[in-house]
Amino acid sequence: MNGLSDVRLALHSHELQEKSLAANASANSQPCMSRWALYRHRWTTRHALLKLTEDQLRDIGLDAGQAMAEAMKPFWRM
Repeated sequence: MNGLSDVRLALHSHELQEKSLAANASANSQPCMSRWALYRHRWTTRHALLKLTEDQLRDIGLDAGQAMAEAMKPFWRM
């Protein structure tokens, strides 16, 4: 696997984890814990976008402007 595929797999696994956290939040008896975990996940992945190169962004279908817009969103917004 090359580096670009690794980035795509890492981002995809984060998306799957976020969906899993969101699904578990409604079924979990402690929804506040799940909500904070989701917020932390959003903050972490959005800031990871800022560290990607142009080639890596292109590989996941984003440009620098889109990555910046997503990274600048507050963690509590989808």
